[in-house]
Amino acid sequence: MTENEKAARKKKIVHAVMIVVLVVLFIMFIFPFLIVVVNVFKTKGDINSAPLSLIGKHGFTLDNFPKAMDKMNFWKVFGNSAIITISSTVITIFVSAMAAFVIARNNWKATKILFALMIASMVIPFQVLMVPIVSVYGGLFHVLNHRLTLILMHVGFSVSMATFMFDGAIRTNIPRSLEEAAEIDGCSRWATFWKVVFPLLSPTIATVTIIEAMAYWNDYLLPSLVLGKKDLYTIPIATQAFYGTYSTDIGLVMAALLLAMLPILILYLFLQKYIVAGVTSGAVKG
Repeated sequence: MTENEKAARKKKIVHAVMIVVLVVLFIMFIFPFLIVVVNVFKTKGDINSAPLSLIGKHGFTLDNFPKAMDKMNFWKVFGNSAIITISSTVITIFVSAMAAFVIARNNWKATKILFALMIASMVIPFQVLMVPIVSVYGGLFHVLNHRLTLILMHVGFSVSMATFMFDGAIRTNIPRSLEEAAEIDGCSRWATFWKVVFPLLSPTIATVTIIEAMAYWNDYLLPSLVLGKKDLYTIPIATQAFYGTYSTDIGLVMAALLLAMLPILILYLFLQKYIVAGVTSGAVKG
């Protein structure tokens, strides 16, 4: 066997091992989701007796969905989650994109300090801020139990990462010559940003939208600290209604979880073609 044949054989073996590892990892990650999908159409007894079977002894049922929606007041909590998620995501994108444009296009000392503080804030664990948030905003300012408070908190915690991503995209993917040409044609800096720069940031916008919307939609800890009134509950908080002290109806829990997952899955399907481009945007010079 020649050296070339040995190298080719070794390459095939490495490739096969990589495929096997990826398949195993994929099964590990997708298995919990498949369990939810399979068991959501079973009765509580069938889930407890045979959770891995495709169809339970009592057959296929859709009763879990209406029961779950009624118990968690689904449309109310869905509306709360939608308002908070959409508002927080839109504000985060606009604020961080404008901040990144100012930071990337101005060599001011103030912008460098601001950007450094943003990067530093990304390493602070949220758990460190839990007690100050409740004591200051609740005990001192009395602004808890408001959607706007939660929206502004979401934006505050997310704008640093979003600004970092937009900054990289602007520096590497948008040449200054485009902005200079727009200014020669009579565009102001404000108009240049909205008409030239912002439309070219669509891959990064899509990526930030997915990352932030998923975080806001699935967040339990911060909403549970801010929203104490039942009328303001989001979906993650409302799912706690299915967990009793002595028993839990797993079928209703899985139906609620599946209903909670669907909006993010649909959003991802619409924006998936932009995800890779947005993640790699700003990663290399060129």
